[in-house]
Amino acid sequence: MGISQPHNLRGNPDSRNQRPYGVRVSLRANDPFRKLLGQDWSRTHWFATVAERDIALADMSRRHEYSRAGDAPALRFEKVEKLAESRGL
Repeated sequence: MGISQPHNLRGNPDSRNQRPYGVRVSLRANDPFRKLLGQDWSRTHWFATVAERDIALADMSRRHEYSRAGDAPALRFEKVEKLAESRGL
């Protein structure tokens, strides 16, 4: 599934700069959207530094200010790393 408004994503995914630190966003096992997007849907956002990644992760996973009482984020967030880029191998 493509991104409907790719210009709204932070950063430039086509940039040649190394971005070894990432956040993989996926659906929880019981999420009904898995029927629409597929069982293995995920999207990875890449960042140049650990600090950038951690700030973005905190922002992505926070409880939205317009959420109803009892709502919880429906997405799963996982820190990932491209070891070859981050270690300079």
